[in-house]
Amino acid sequence: MLALRLMRGARPAVQLRRLLVALASAGTGFLLLCALGHAVSHPEDPSGALLRLAWCLTPLAATVHFALAVARTDPGTRPRPGLAAIGLGPARLMAVSATTTALSCTLGSLLALLFFLHLRGDLTGLPFDGAAADFLAADVPLPLPAALTLLGLVPAIASAAVGYVLRPRDDRPASAKREAKSYGRFGAYGRTAARETFGSYGRFRAHRPAGGRAAGAASDPARGRTPQARAGESTLTAPPAVAEQTEDLGREALPTPREAPKGLPWGIAVLAAGLAVEAYANRQGTAPAALLPGGLAGTPSVLIGWLLTAVGLAVAGPGLTHLCGRLLQSTHPGALRLLAGRVLMAEAARIGRPLGIVCAVTSGIYAMATLYDPTGPEVGPLTTLGLLLVTSCTIATLLTAAVEAKHARSDTTAALLRLGAPATMLRSAAALRAGALLALFGPLTLVVAELAALPLTS
Repeated sequence: MLALRLMRGARPAVQLRRLLVALASAGTGFLLLCALGHAVSHPEDPSGALLRLAWCLTPLAATVHFALAVARTDPGTRPRPGLAAIGLGPARLMAVSATTTALSCTLGSLLALLFFLHLRGDLTGLPFDGAAADFLAADVPLPLPAALTLLGLVPAIASAAVGYVLRPRDDRPASAKREAKSYGRFGAYGRTAARETFGSYGRFRAHRPAGGRAAGAASDPARGRTPQARAGESTLTAPPAVAEQTEDLGREALPTPREAPKGLPWGIAVLAAGLAVEAYANRQGTAPAALLPGGLAGTPSVLIGWLLTAVGLAVAGPGLTHLCGRLLQSTHPGALRLLAGRVLMAEAARIGRPLGIVCAVTSGIYAMATLYDPTGPEVGPLTTLGLLLVTSCTIATLLTAAVEAKHARSDTTAALLRLGAPATMLRSAAALRAGALLALFGPLTLVVAELAALPLTS
């Protein structure tokens, strides 16, 4: 009930994102039901049915990734002060977020089932003059348990992923965690650096330096001087100029640069491995064993190479984004480049992985468009639906991550505006970040697409 109330009271933008999750779940559920219909109508071809089901894994992963991005940006399930007092701690909010995601995906699965049954003619007769009866197995009874099992995959996997990612975690360093496990004398939190003997706190004036007033005078040189001397010294140690204070505050308002993500070498290694597998498949010279989307033919080695290439780009995305931010700040940067680079470095982990996935999907679509033969078989409606679903989910995930990053740096933006930074400067920094990312990931996408299409063109 709490999840339903939070869903009902959300803002229109949040409701729109949840509706998009439901639509993505409906598209994925429809593709899964179509794979089931092909398996039921063609029992003599189990390998073809398994291949169709395997092709549905890509839209399934894209839908789950998009649902996770929407759950991370949901303001209704964000920890706020005072919620723990009424029983809404981090664990309860995580459960509410997972339940909200499951409800949105379940709504999409129900829509997919209704549309699938409508096209089969189980509700009101065959529409479109029975044009969809071939791949929907309209003349064969639909196994309801298998259909419900396939439709439950998206809600179950999406809610489990949201619960795992949004689980309560302790983000303190390992040293702080070790100190938190030990308690000092009389319940003191943590452990002090210097160990003291028992009863040292009970001694009268135990922490006062030896020597009494003389030691105190020695520790404070200003003590014992005349008021005129102290006044003269205070005028010599006046505060810095207002301009210097404003500059220091401006530097403090900028995002703190974080460490570079650790996945860049691994991502490059996986990407190189995928390209090597595709090149080996080209030299192998075996007959095609599987059909790619759009009627393209390829071996399982090509499919594995494409998968490794996509994973490598997704893993290397945060590191490449961090590198792009570091390059923006090189060679004596000004305020604009410094702000754009710091923001990219701070948001590398948040927007880098969705950007790498968009790069992988774009390279795959470019390779398919290059290899497509107009004289060959036409691209079917299910292939078109799968491509549109994967492309839309990846782009929507990237935009959602950008919205999350904008909300995360709202304090920094407000601090810069209070210091007198013009709004045009913030917009120019955003445009500079977008241009730098496009200049880095655009050529990389084209190179990967050309290398991925090379085994099938030669």
